[in-house]
Amino acid sequence: MIQGSSAQQARIQELITLTEQLTGLLAEQAKAFEARRPQDAAANMEETARLANLYRHEAAKVRANPAQIADAPLELRVRLVRATEAFDAVLARQGRALTAAKTITEGLVHAIAHEVAHQRSRGASYGPGGAKPNPAPVTAVTLNQRA
Repeated sequence: MIQGSSAQQARIQELITLTEQLTGLLAEQAKAFEARRPQDAAANMEETARLANLYRHEAAKVRANPAQIADAPLELRVRLVRATEAFDAVLARQGRALTAAKTITEGLVHAIAHEVAHQRSRGASYGPGGAKPNPAPVTAVTLNQRA
């Protein structure tokens, strides 16, 4: 019996290629976040989202029916496993970079909000009694969650 049909082998090769492309894009994004240049990560965000959605869809198919790759040649299965392991490692790296960027950004927002509140609460004293005018109400600083 010949292991794996040519259609099966082509499908696995496509999955390997997809995984490697997505891994490459995520690695570039992680580098950009680590270099504190999130604007560079945004350059290929649309393509990354497209490939991630396709990967999610294809991975769900394989999980639902593992037999579709079970009879493939060992070489292809090993390549798929290695590509997936590399993807998982880059995904973890990107997660750490995003968490760090989020922490820094939130810290900056809190510091700015604190300084704005401090500046608004400081009033000038006028007259002999040094009465302070009522400070302007403090307003919240918000983040665009989509940014």
